[in-house]
Amino acid sequence: MSGPTVRRRRLGKKLRALRDAQHLTLEDVADKSNGAFTVAKLSRLELAKSAAKPTDVEALLSLYGADDEELRGALLSLAREGAQRGWWHSYRGVLSPVYEDLISLEHEAATVRTWQMGLIPGLLQTGEYAREVITTTAMSAAVEGRIDPLVEVRLARQSVLTREEPVNLWAIIAEGALRTQCIGVGVMRDQLGRLLDRGRRPHVTIQVLPSDSPPHVGQMGSYSLLSFEEGADLDVVHVESLTSALYVEDPDDVNVYRDAFERLRAAALSPEQSADRIAQIREHTT
Repeated sequence: MSGPTVRRRRLGKKLRALRDAQHLTLEDVADKSNGAFTVAKLSRLELAKSAAKPTDVEALLSLYGADDEELRGALLSLAREGAQRGWWHSYRGVLSPVYEDLISLEHEAATVRTWQMGLIPGLLQTGEYAREVITTTAMSAAVEGRIDPLVEVRLARQSVLTREEPVNLWAIIAEGALRTQCIGVGVMRDQLGRLLDRGRRPHVTIQVLPSDSPPHVGQMGSYSLLSFEEGADLDVVHVESLTSALYVEDPDDVNVYRDAFERLRAAALSPEQSADRIAQIREHTT
């Protein structure tokens, strides 16, 4: 398996927290496990250097006296999903490990909340808009040579919105992103039409933050907050830049981004007003 994923780090971090809560050292757990775990194995699990098997997680939860059924179910789910191979594994030669993390998290998430300053969110992009964005932001020959498969992946990610139990998407988009002048004729008009169409779905909410809004917390940068049914302490924030991406996992830091999203939500137009604004902009877009 490749380097530690966000999912494995979340699981390892939680197992470490449960051990610490019992005031147990790695040596203590190894002794109590009757040979099932060595110090080295426990360390690899907590540091996400090895994927945890569900049986290992069950054994550790019993050793730590963790009898909360919701917590047990959440951690066992993380372990089981860590062994599954998603559709994105067929693109392993194309995707960076960080991008694979994002796709797997979107696949598992119950809710995705995203704030975008300059782009339409990836889960709402049309193929032609995605192609222009990926081509424009490709800053290396390696990426330039993978445009077609990267567009395929961008569109395949959107299956989380059409599956039997779709992810709940709440997108706040800066108005400036809606006024981008694409190179291709009709690309932006079609993209705005896609937003209007997707915004009618019950599990998709789209808000527009007007260009004439006063200074706001969103000016610090775009990000996405991914939430899971298992509980808020496992939520993850994805912050992307031109050359890298950052995952924010500490609960206190995640809360800062969650509060920031609420401020943006309050400052943005309502979903109904946003749909009207998108339609107005589309009327004047070629």
